[in-house]
Amino acid sequence: MKDTTQTTLPVPLGLIPGPVHDRLQALSRAGGWMDWAGYLSPSVLDTAEFEYFAIRNQATLFDVSPMHKYRIRGPQALAMINRVVTRDVARIADNRVGYVLWCDEEGMVIDDGTLFRFSDTDFRLCCQEPMYSWLCDAAWGFDVEIEDQSHSLAGLSLQGPTSFSLLKDAGFDLADLRPFDLREVAPGLTVSRTGFTGDLGYELWTDWDRAGALWDRLWEAGQTWGIRATGYEALEIARIEAGFMAAGRDFQPVHAATRLHRGRTPLELGFGRLVHWDKGHFNGRRALLAQRGKKQRFTLVRLDIGGFKPAQDALIYAGRREVGHVTSGVWSPTAKRNIALAELRAPWGQTRTKGLKAEIYVNEEGRWERRLVPVTIETKPFFAPPRARATPPGAF
Repeated sequence: MKDTTQTTLPVPLGLIPGPVHDRLQALSRAGGWMDWAGYLSPSVLDTAEFEYFAIRNQATLFDVSPMHKYRIRGPQALAMINRVVTRDVARIADNRVGYVLWCDEEGMVIDDGTLFRFSDTDFRLCCQEPMYSWLCDAAWGFDVEIEDQSHSLAGLSLQGPTSFSLLKDAGFDLADLRPFDLREVAPGLTVSRTGFTGDLGYELWTDWDRAGALWDRLWEAGQTWGIRATGYEALEIARIEAGFMAAGRDFQPVHAATRLHRGRTPLELGFGRLVHWDKGHFNGRRALLAQRGKKQRFTLVRLDIGGFKPAQDALIYAGRREVGHVTSGVWSPTAKRNIALAELRAPWGQTRTKGLKAEIYVNEEGRWERRLVPVTIETKPFFAPPRARATPPGAF
């Protein structure tokens, strides 16, 4: 007999509210929302300028819950992850966070993310792209369990120079927490000294249904520290200043690319230091070994661009030859410079670095003007304040 006592859960339509959406909705003056992994996420709450300057001068809260999060546990968790990512995870200490990339068999980057190591049998991987099925395939033959925590674990990113003082007022003594450290500060609440702004900052991780109470606790403590909620647009300025690349913008995750040869290797993205050849075999190692020591097809570089007009999507020329394009460009309010990340075709960005120009189109009261402005390749982040690494952080 058919069981008619069971009820069918409704399938959500449209974008799903996140764990603190009611708080964000109440703060939203601009009404700017966007799709982040199927969740309703703020692009801007007030103005991007106000929110950006709060990141650099006060304290800000950003809901990072839509990130994909996977818990990997088991006796062979370390071996399984080392088989997947390019860096040697054994070099990451317990209760530390490491930046990692992982590739397909041709050495093309599938995605990047942060790996939280709780012990050699317990990890959490946070990333932009959905990876559950692929991780399950990669775990075949290893004694591990993979749990998709994307919809059960919430994350709040607290960033800005007063974030340490704010946490202290909220009852969290984290003076000895170093950059990339993580700690369980209460049952079910973990804090990592990480972020995507290049500034002093922390990320707090807790159960989905406890995120609202955590937001309220931080918001109340932050009233004397200038706390503001921020959207994606302000974060985008801060991450470009820090020189951080973003999946889907500065490189195409190879599983999401539909055209041939659109994937990029870690070496082409400038992350050769995170390819640890001596740790044993890992996905893509043979292909990367064949590329090692040779001229790369492309190079991702940081550019200082002349003028003050943002150069997003501008083409880069060497003489009359097109040699690349800007992947992320913005005027930096703090550095007072026109900055960008750009992909250049070999040999530019490798053996040839001079004589480059960006082609920028500017709309002057309804009339487009073409400008060729000089660009300079930079080797360091555009903004890297000492407070971001100071331990204990200063009490701003």
